[in-house]
Amino acid sequence: MSIRDVYIVDAVRTPIGKFGGALSSVRPDDLAAHVVKALVDRAPALDPARIDDVYFGDANGAGEDNRDVARMAVLLAGLPTSVPGVTVNRLCGSGLEAVIQAARAIALGDASVAIAGGVESMSRAPWVLQKPERAFPAGHQQLHSTTLGWRMTNPRMPAEWTVSLGEGAELIADKHALTREQQDAFALASHQKAAEAWAKGLYDGEVVPYGGVDLARDECIRDATSMEALGRLKPSFRPDGGTVTAGNASPLNDGAAALLLVDEEGLRETGREPLARIRASAVSGIEPQLFGLGPVEAVRRALEKAGRSFADLTTFELNEAFAAQSLGCLAEWPELDPEIVNPRGGAIAMGHPLGASGARLAGSVAHQLAAAGSGTGLAALCIGVGQGLALVLER
Repeated sequence: MSIRDVYIVDAVRTPIGKFGGALSSVRPDDLAAHVVKALVDRAPALDPARIDDVYFGDANGAGEDNRDVARMAVLLAGLPTSVPGVTVNRLCGSGLEAVIQAARAIALGDASVAIAGGVESMSRAPWVLQKPERAFPAGHQQLHSTTLGWRMTNPRMPAEWTVSLGEGAELIADKHALTREQQDAFALASHQKAAEAWAKGLYDGEVVPYGGVDLARDECIRDATSMEALGRLKPSFRPDGGTVTAGNASPLNDGAAALLLVDEEGLRETGREPLARIRASAVSGIEPQLFGLGPVEAVRRALEKAGRSFADLTTFELNEAFAAQSLGCLAEWPELDPEIVNPRGGAIAMGHPLGASGARLAGSVAHQLAAAGSGTGLAALCIGVGQGLALVLER
């Protein structure tokens, strides 16, 4: 069996809304449908019935995104009912996992044309109530928020594995002796680069605003923030001596992203020049409390599979779950030039809608490679419960 080349023809995303912000009134299945429809509309030469499958990442899936949000997006977007859809979950890596699974299907000949993406509405994530062990309980029952982090944790899990995500970031700061000032400086740079990229119109070709909502730009970017403003924020997870704050961590967000993937035949049908070609991917595991360092090994494996090194990279989109987590990864990649990492800003500034972020990163790398005309790019994320995921693209 020959392995087919897989191309990214196009990539779109919504502006990223803040928690309780402009997109909080929009259902996640509608967000997903919006980017799917936008992607199809931007490829008028492609018959939508030719789409073999739609893969969507979704981390929470406990609310309006239940019942296979990928299939719901297909139907709500007005695609033919013959187009199927599957929802995948690798927590923060779900959107990138969807891209990898779609690419794998095309590479193996199971598909010729596929859409892959991700969605999350953290604003609309519901509270859930566990079913009582027996009927008619007399005592109070507990509601669990499904917005972020551990809930309904299995008591058999070791306590050191189930610390909060923020405490996990503090552990990485301890491990790499990362100061509060280093983390705040990283966060400030994220906002500055994102604001500059938007001002230069670098996101105009990939962001598709949601109709009826007054949001043209990522909602969490703080153009006027400073080291002084960030320094005034109190530690969020360790009141005494902590370094992780709301200012040097990614916020809670809403958004969706999608990519159009094809083989050579599909490429001819679109009549388009591809943005990039998928070269390799890799996944790895790590101790759950050190989840933030998950990308370290995944990136190394992906580069090895691609026959590339850090020196070959022209751009690298690393999800900024926390400044401490990103700086910890960079410390373990001494060969990497940090100047090529997140050149248009990162999740601390733009936001991290869990299931959508991986697709956003892959799409951003593809657009950056297309703008450059050539090069090798990489997208990677840390994943809660201790995993890392990476994808290598080329043009």
